[in-house]
Amino acid sequence: MESTGGRPVALITGASSGFGLLTAIALAQEGYHVIATMRDMGKQDKLLSMAGEKAVLDRIEVMEMDFTREEQVDLAIGETVGRWGRIDVLVNNAGYAVMGVVEEIPVKDWHAQFATNFFGTVAVTKAVLPHMRRQAQGKIINISSGAGIIGFSNTGPYSASKFAVEGFSEALRLELLAFNIAVVLVQPGTYNTGIAEKHDYHQAPDSPYAKMTDAFNRFNKKSEDNAPDPIHVARTIVKIVKARHPKLRYTCGSDAKLIAIMKRWLPWSLIEWMLRKILH
Repeated sequence: MESTGGRPVALITGASSGFGLLTAIALAQEGYHVIATMRDMGKQDKLLSMAGEKAVLDRIEVMEMDFTREEQVDLAIGETVGRWGRIDVLVNNAGYAVMGVVEEIPVKDWHAQFATNFFGTVAVTKAVLPHMRRQAQGKIINISSGAGIIGFSNTGPYSASKFAVEGFSEALRLELLAFNIAVVLVQPGTYNTGIAEKHDYHQAPDSPYAKMTDAFNRFNKKSEDNAPDPIHVARTIVKIVKARHPKLRYTCGSDAKLIAIMKRWLPWSLIEWMLRKILH
């Protein structure tokens, strides 16, 4: 077994870009030994370049892991624990968005969306749990979304997958309280992470929904063009990691916070009217 020099170990999925990349750097700066996992090892250069600039390259280890393949997940988690003896923090960040109206998205794309955003999260969590239980401590941080608070038009599969992550996390948190393992949800709004490039967008030719989807796309592009720096989310994750008793939910971004307030305090009829005015 190799030594981390007393540093705790954090494992992050989807660490090649966006929240995952920034969280890997932020946790390394906080003294963690970071296992930065990604499907495509050809995308590690940006992470390693930034790690070099921040002088934390020796605290970041890149590992290939396709979290939609259970055997590869088990192998990666087993290798991590075998080498370092522990996993103190798991950040389930990896994901993408299938966009479009429900009627026009093939069922196979719904399956693919859930395979990554939900079942991938479940698989990695299940592989890590026995080790955290033996340690009698740990933190599992699941990245949800503002779309996991309210399901917006054109985001059916993505919203559904994030709602699933929300319910999964609530149940898991209750199950793990007795083992000193905290389960936390982070709900980011729109940030400048480049996730728009990963959108799998569906729209049928001569779609009867064209007017609605065009209005939604214009709004979405404007939001993404003016989105804040995603470092805020990485800093929130650091805050969670350092907290002795973290909350269940941390909502990041003014848009997501507004969505949460709307969902909590407004009747659905009013929410519906507002969203149709804004998005359609």
